[in-house]
Amino acid sequence: MSTLVEPGEFYELLGENDIDVFAGVPDSLLQDFAAYVESAASADRHIITANEGNAVALAGGYHIATGKFAAVYLQNSGLGNTVNPLLSLADEAVYGLPMLLIIGWRGEPGTEDEPQHVTQGRLNNPLLELMGIEYAVLDPGSWREQVDWAVAQLRELSKPVAIVVRKGVFGKFASAERSTTLTLKREDALEAIIDAIDPSDFIVSTTGKTSREVFEIRERRGEGHSQDFLTVGGMGHASSIALGMCLGTDRRVYCIDGDGAFLMHLGAAVVAAQQHRENFRYVLVNNGAHESVGGQPTVAFGIDIPAILIAAGFSGVETVREPADLPAAVRRLADSSGTALVVEVAQGSRADLGRPTRSPAENKFDMMREFQGGAPQ
Repeated sequence: MSTLVEPGEFYELLGENDIDVFAGVPDSLLQDFAAYVESAASADRHIITANEGNAVALAGGYHIATGKFAAVYLQNSGLGNTVNPLLSLADEAVYGLPMLLIIGWRGEPGTEDEPQHVTQGRLNNPLLELMGIEYAVLDPGSWREQVDWAVAQLRELSKPVAIVVRKGVFGKFASAERSTTLTLKREDALEAIIDAIDPSDFIVSTTGKTSREVFEIRERRGEGHSQDFLTVGGMGHASSIALGMCLGTDRRVYCIDGDGAFLMHLGAAVVAAQQHRENFRYVLVNNGAHESVGGQPTVAFGIDIPAILIAAGFSGVETVREPADLPAAVRRLADSSGTALVVEVAQGSRADLGRPTRSPAENKFDMMREFQGGAPQ
């Protein structure tokens, strides 16, 4: 009996049951399965959505048009983005839209995980039960029967059904290599940004490897962390956190966002731009990928981000691709209220990249003391 579920076999069995459209937001626990889907499915059968709620809506539309089912894959932290469309659209008391939810179970009780996943992991299955969603925890010994059960439930109940995936259940499948002409590394870009801003300025860095790199840069330089908010959860909300800070201080606050997070809650950057806060600064680091959870692509290199930011209300947007151009661009951003900076970087990070050793609560209290008059460290 196999101790792993092979991604290709899982994908093929779903296809045999008319589940031939896949949509969602990548997750590290599902990265091997998602990599297989990306390699096997055509572009119109696999859509990486801006957020998980979009994927639920897409799956609902596909069912209405075809009578078939789509699979929606997500990390359980994204369940929050799905609650509204699951309950107000897909629920059997409303439209009754069946779809298969494939959920990566970060923070499963009894396993070690990052702080932002602990509560979500504990509440994962109770939340599904509360929403009336039938589910099975994927078992390598009986996964085929579980898929058969899930499909039967979709047909019988005409509502979403979930398969919950523990860490390490899927076998390995490598993502295809992506070529790029970009040479600037994100960590080098972040260090150049920290070099160029005023020592009294604050930073709010987006979730994932960006915040991990900001932390390690400060550690390497022997600097404190009281002026950096390392957003370890809440993907897509860094710009709103930064805007909120701007309401309480006259010092500059730099939001260092990522392309996946920017796309997930695009309206947040629009609102921040429309507020025209003199001390708000926006930097979007774009590597065209959900790197922290497997490197699956975003649409960021296929759209005109500067034009979107200008339309949102930023008075000017500069794009930087070359390492030598970044310091001067950051200084221009510092001196120009209402502008934004887009930094295009190559995908990739150090193999030995660590995680913050300060807890989220310690990070918060460090910053609160700084806001209340502590000297810059």
